[in-house]
Amino acid sequence: MEEAPIITKGRYTYVHDVKIGSPEAIDVHHISIARSAADFLSLCSYALRLAAACFPILALMQKSTSVYDLLMLEKPVAIVFWSFVVAGLLIRRILRKQVEKESVIILPAFGVQLETVYRSGKMVHQFVPIDKIMKSVLNECVTPVTCYWNLSLIIRGEDELLLAFKGLYTPITMLVPIWKALCAAIDDKKGADMPSNCDNR
Repeated sequence: MEEAPIITKGRYTYVHDVKIGSPEAIDVHHISIARSAADFLSLCSYALRLAAACFPILALMQKSTSVYDLLMLEKPVAIVFWSFVVAGLLIRRILRKQVEKESVIILPAFGVQLETVYRSGKMVHQFVPIDKIMKSVLNECVTPVTCYWNLSLIIRGEDELLLAFKGLYTPITMLVPIWKALCAAIDDKKGADMPSNCDNR
């Protein structure tokens, strides 16, 4: 059995896996992001800044006696404790929304399934039947602070493009093989014959 092709660029890793199923092979493309020690340190510094911001807010709450009594903010130690509790809850909420891995699963006879795995372990699936997909496109997304590529599907009867990767800013070199596989699956020969650099500017 052949090993799945792996491409690594920066913090992103692309894995192409082909599984044998019926009636045709199932084409699976995974893109994951690696978390580094620098991410952990920046998260810790963010938590400390949040706790420092919560401290004066909780100190000001002493004027409201009902809330003050409820939280038992009689000593500065209690204010520091509740500052870290609030900061911890906010950090936990941020971590739960971070994307760990996104996948495009192409089932040629049936359709395309998009999967997102969050850091919290939550998985979100979205299936699109093959007859509803008009075309797959690589588009350049421009924001006030950055510019990145994304893979989208044009769906019949929908006004907006369906983004294949909603949480990761994936490098173009990883998107091209997925785009070509999608083009082949929906019989878009014109798109599949396009040069792999995909830069027509």
